[in-house]
Amino acid sequence: MNIRLLIACFLISASYALFGKELPNLVVFLSDDMGGADSSVYGSPDARTPTMEKLAANGMTFDQAYVASPSCCPNRFSLLTGLMPARHGAHANHTEVYPGTKFLFPILDELGYTVASFGKVAHGTREFDGLNFHSRSPRNMSVAVREWIASTQLEEPVCLLVGDRRPHVAWSEESTYDPYEIHLPDYLIDTPETRNHWARYLTDITGMDEEMGRIHDIATDLFGDDFMFLFTSDHGGQWPRGKWNLYETGVRIPMIVSWPGKVEKGVRTDAMVSWVDIVPTLIDAAGGSIPGDIDGRSFLPILSGESRAHRDRMFTTHTGDRIMNIYPIRSVRIGKYKYIHNLRADAYFTNHSDRLRKDGAGAFWDEWDEAAKVDPKAAAIIRDYYTREEFELFDLEEDPMEYNNLAWNPECRNVLEKMRKELAEWAKSQGDDLEAHREPYKRSGPIPNLRGQ
Repeated sequence: MNIRLLIACFLISASYALFGKELPNLVVFLSDDMGGADSSVYGSPDARTPTMEKLAANGMTFDQAYVASPSCCPNRFSLLTGLMPARHGAHANHTEVYPGTKFLFPILDELGYTVASFGKVAHGTREFDGLNFHSRSPRNMSVAVREWIASTQLEEPVCLLVGDRRPHVAWSEESTYDPYEIHLPDYLIDTPETRNHWARYLTDITGMDEEMGRIHDIATDLFGDDFMFLFTSDHGGQWPRGKWNLYETGVRIPMIVSWPGKVEKGVRTDAMVSWVDIVPTLIDAAGGSIPGDIDGRSFLPILSGESRAHRDRMFTTHTGDRIMNIYPIRSVRIGKYKYIHNLRADAYFTNHSDRLRKDGAGAFWDEWDEAAKVDPKAAAIIRDYYTREEFELFDLEEDPMEYNNLAWNPECRNVLEKMRKELAEWAKSQGDDLEAHREPYKRSGPIPNLRGQ
């Protein structure tokens, strides 16, 4: 018996000793473009998310879960590889990983898992290694899952991955929320169209939550209580300060894990975890060997209650998205402080939402422009959206919404310099060239008109 096989056997035995004799069934449900605060579990006064409430009551809620990047393509590749974007290569949205980049799901396949994916798990149309079955449609996944189960001689253990497209734009035309009864976040300008669109966004969150409930019911029918269920979202919603931003509303996301008999019920944790940690955790739960050269780390000790802390610093990155968003940003959070480096502060921050202004997406922007002509607060919200200072430093305990930039506060100079050094050293270790993926839109010229592009 060779040394690698001996190590694998030892790890599997250790996992069995902790979690039982059989490999656990694993279910991962992903939402698309949902902010961390936009559910009843995380304090939303409006969002109806009973499935999330059920999961939280039966498992562990993570209050400090982060993405690798607030954009679909780089972050989902980080999920699949356990690597941060600069290392897997798909740093900008709608790009590809470096040739030869290894995905992590083949490890579960080698352990004997049936790995099946439904809906939007990866980004785009490409396949990823390690799948036994893949259904692309990001709608009615529960129907597709039931049909697959009925037509398959299914052998356990199973790793089931389900990705709903909601609440990605365009949001549902029909709303189940009253636009005039909801509470808008204070970083939005209160106009009729903003309320209409926020109500539609909440409608899609509730619809996604209902579909997740159906998937959970299927898993319960199939596995009984013998499965781990993990829910999370790929980044914040397509709102100002959400998707494509490194503010907390863009990078902090919901994450809830239930696992009867293994994870304590109804607990919350402040342990900082990242999307690169998810698949290593699944592999660890299955007793597999996690590659030592990835950025992800298993947070199984958090789930089992053996540890209360996971990461002591959190790095997030954004580079851009085709022609609509060309604005590279990097950030690090250490303790209560968050540092953001806007690498091209000489350029406008602009994206699909404010440039295209489509119904069910950014149509509210026309009303925002009108409001800014007469309302100084509205004008300030728009100004702060388009233009950023190069360095931003926030005390998240005192300023959780990141409105008060401390970068120029003399009392915070030492904190700023420490975090600048930390981020620069980490970027270098990642091989990050800190460049925009194409030339950005300079503030020395007008904001570009990209409609029709």
